[in-house]
Amino acid sequence: MNKNLLGLRIKELRKQKGMSQEFLAEESGLSLRTIQRIENGETNPTGESLKRLSNALNVNPDELIDWSIKEDKRYLTFLNLSALTFLFFPLLGILIPFILWTSRKGKIKNINKLGKDLINFEITWTLLLFSIPFLWFLFSKIEILESFTLSRIFIIIGVMYFINLIFILLNTLRISNGNDIIYNPKIKFLR
Repeated sequence: MNKNLLGLRIKELRKQKGMSQEFLAEESGLSLRTIQRIENGETNPTGESLKRLSNALNVNPDELIDWSIKEDKRYLTFLNLSALTFLFFPLLGILIPFILWTSRKGKIKNINKLGKDLINFEITWTLLLFSIPFLWFLFSKIEILESFTLSRIFIIIGVMYFINLIFILLNTLRISNGNDIIYNPKIKFLR
C-alpha cells in the first residue's frame, strides 16, 4: 500500500477515535516521532509496528492496509437476494445474509445499512411468522377467536411470505438503480 494512503488512514482512524499522536504513541508503544513519520507518509510501518498500531486503534491490520471502500452493486444485490433463503426455512433468511454481510462489512459502500436493515427486517418477519401459530393456539384455548380457523392462519402465513418476497425483489431493483433500500416495518435489533 502507498505510504501516503496508509499514513492518511492511520491519521483518520486516530482522529475518529479522538486520540492525539502522543496518546497513540503511548498506546502502541511506538515513539511519537515514528507516529509522525508514518502519518506524514515518510515511512511505512514494519509488520510489528502495524500490529501495534492496529491494536492501539482497535482495528484489524487488514483494515489499515485495505481501507478503500469499494462500490459493488453486484455483491449488494447478491446479499439482498440471499434473504430469499427464507423460502426454504425462515431462519436461513437471517443466517445467510448475516454471514455475507459480516464477511464484507465495512469494505463495500452501503453494505452496513443494507445488512442491518435486511437482517432487522428478516428477524422481525420471522418473529411475526412464528408468533402467529402460537397466538392462534393461545386464543383458541381461551376461546377468543372461535371463528379464526386453521385455513385463515395458512392464508395469513402465505400473505406474509408474499410480502417478504416482494420487499426483497423491490429492494433488489432499488439497489440496481442506485436508490436507497426500504425495509419496513422492522425492529432495530442491530444498530
